[in-house]
Amino acid sequence: MLALAMALACVILTDIKILSLAASKQKIERNSSIDPDVTQAFPATAPAANPVFYRTYSRKTPSGRESWEQVSSRNLQGLLRLGSLTNEEVALMAQMQTEKKALPSGRWLWIGGTDWINKEKNFSGAYNCTSTNLVDWEAFGLMMDLAMMGCGTGAIIEPHLINKLPIILNPINIKSVSEIGITEAENRKEKTSSTVKGNNVLIKVGDSRRGWVDSYQALLQISSDPQFKGETVEVTIDLNDVRPAGESLKGFGGMANPVKLKDLYPRVAGILSRGLGRQLTSVECCLLIDEAAVTIVAGNIRRSAGMRQFSSNDSLATSAKENLWEQDSDGNWRIDPERDALRMANHTRVYHTRPTLKEINDAVVKQFHSGEGAIQFAPEAIARSNADILTTKELREEFIEIYCEQGRVEASKWLQDNYGPINSAEMEHRLGRYGLNPCGEILGADFHCNLAEVHLNQISPSDKEGQEKAFKAAGLSVACLLNHRFEVDRYRESRALDPIVGVSFTGLFDFFVHAFGTPWLKWWEKGRPNSEQGESFKKQEADYLKRWKNIVNQTVWDYCDKHNLRRPNRCTTVQPAGTKSLLTGAAPGWHPPKAQRFIRRITFRKSDPVAMACMDYGYTIVPSQSDKDENGRLLDNPFDPRCTEWLVEIPTEVSWANIPGADEIEINNFSALAQFDFYMQVQSHYTDHNTSATIEFRENEIGPLSEAIYNSIKANKGYISAALLARFDANATFPRLPFEPIDSKTYERLQSEVIQRRVSNDFFEALSLYDQGELTEAGPAGCDSDKCLLPLAKPQK
Repeated sequence: MLALAMALACVILTDIKILSLAASKQKIERNSSIDPDVTQAFPATAPAANPVFYRTYSRKTPSGRESWEQVSSRNLQGLLRLGSLTNEEVALMAQMQTEKKALPSGRWLWIGGTDWINKEKNFSGAYNCTSTNLVDWEAFGLMMDLAMMGCGTGAIIEPHLINKLPIILNPINIKSVSEIGITEAENRKEKTSSTVKGNNVLIKVGDSRRGWVDSYQALLQISSDPQFKGETVEVTIDLNDVRPAGESLKGFGGMANPVKLKDLYPRVAGILSRGLGRQLTSVECCLLIDEAAVTIVAGNIRRSAGMRQFSSNDSLATSAKENLWEQDSDGNWRIDPERDALRMANHTRVYHTRPTLKEINDAVVKQFHSGEGAIQFAPEAIARSNADILTTKELREEFIEIYCEQGRVEASKWLQDNYGPINSAEMEHRLGRYGLNPCGEILGADFHCNLAEVHLNQISPSDKEGQEKAFKAAGLSVACLLNHRFEVDRYRESRALDPIVGVSFTGLFDFFVHAFGTPWLKWWEKGRPNSEQGESFKKQEADYLKRWKNIVNQTVWDYCDKHNLRRPNRCTTVQPAGTKSLLTGAAPGWHPPKAQRFIRRITFRKSDPVAMACMDYGYTIVPSQSDKDENGRLLDNPFDPRCTEWLVEIPTEVSWANIPGADEIEINNFSALAQFDFYMQVQSHYTDHNTSATIEFRENEIGPLSEAIYNSIKANKGYISAALLARFDANATFPRLPFEPIDSKTYERLQSEVIQRRVSNDFFEALSLYDQGELTEAGPAGCDSDKCLLPLAKPQK
């Protein structure tokens, strides 16, 4: 693998010296001597790698699907161009990508190095995640624009922000919405136009991302435009120029799917009109964002990558998803159509003072039943986000005490007295840096963040040099994107005040199993007690984590100093790592795997070419949870005409499954407190932002887990926010879940059956038989936490 990496690096470095960047890409493709069979080899413990790679990261080119080597070459060329990297830096990053030890963000794997991402208006498409403060109508349009580029979108929807929105003055009636795709391709207009005649408005929607966004934002602006004098505005929507479903999206990739676009306008108009004579409520703001998300997530195959942060004392918001489902006298469930869109994002309640134990317990109970309402402690987030001035733990704790006990105004004065002068705009920004991205691992205000990832399961615990190389390569990957200058003022200004990067890792649990063996697993099984052995394990864990953090910080800061960029004051985080983890078979992020062996189910649209290739490769396919017959029973035949989605079932075994004694450990019995302890270990010793966490718990663990969160906040141990999720065996009503634990005999049987069914041993060859056009999906989602993998289901009673 090292020779492969050096071959790739040599090609790139030679191109730097003798060719322009445009010509160099052609030369790499023409002269590469790398064996394609080698570059396509994923680890044996990553059976889902081929399906995920071709579905999510491999772009369609005139000569066919990209190989791993071509994806690596393309994205490295993009980083080289953007980041002005040295020969040594490119060689290091090439080696780490080839060995799959350190990868850039999922978005950059997909879009990096393309002509599309070199355009300023598209820069946001390189970023996994964002957060935008809702202070004007433009913010709503920006969030739709970001989501259409594949970014996860976060939004703080608290009163001090949404109270800046205009009052709704005018009712809106959508008179008509035309058919889509009537205009011939050569005559379509890209820009949206509006024609106003009295109180009649014609919105002709342009055939472009910006065209969709401008038409959505036009309705928002009409609702508060004084020229209409409070009278009903009759709006006609012309969609003739919008390309129909199935046409390719040039540049970005994927295919158009405007099947929900016609519904967007009357739904938005209805929400706005219900707010007549006042400002919108927090839930109405949320619905406006989520209705746009429904339109973008065509077919609702993927959960939208969204985070909505509400004030903890906003009773309307904290109960927004209650009774979302209703059951009739025959036992049939239906969802409230007026609130259906709320399922498109995660909701978090923000506490600006320390919550009481009862408040936390109530929130944990709600999360057990519905998975919603995570608890965020904003003072800790703000303190961490000001690490450039609050440089010690003691200073951060002093700030938190003032903020909690005396309030935001006094905290502002304290900062001004000790670290001023700070102008009002910067102070507002500093105190607003508790915005979260959809999976909760990044902190900031009006931010963009891309997340590189180290695959620790690919590195030996004794290989300190290999670990240093991987974290350094990841640091360089994220630092390069700090050279982007955003088109939108609020994002450009935020980056100038608070540049953000995030270096994450995945496979931490696997790494420590290989480092410490079965005794470490048995310690987990006991709940990670503070025994003599436990203290020894914790010290060793902390030593690894602190060393990796220091490598990242030094790498990013050295790069920024060299290129005259402002240093980020926080560089490390841990993301959920769902999709990229599958490329190497890593346990996602810091989390334990679901089991030593399990069936992994991955969702595709029916007849997706990658799914068809999976079938030829021997994997089974079943209809998804959403496909049922007229009596509500799940379909069994994936080729049933009523079936719309497929689940590819892949038997999987973790890398340490066969270590002596490992099979004796029941991972599903790991306690919530053990998970919380490990999460806080990572939060304390590695993470500068926040550690994305999904802690699984049973009903009898509600009390102890509530106390652990309460005590962590009370003692300033670093807790910010974590998702809590009921264990499937404690709240299981869903068949065909993303993960199904199996024993070793079942795994061996299923794996043997896969081999027997296998028509082709070459996945790429199998794919080429079906791959006749652009895939419907375009790149990775902005977030892929465990919560986002679950069915969008009714709350449990």
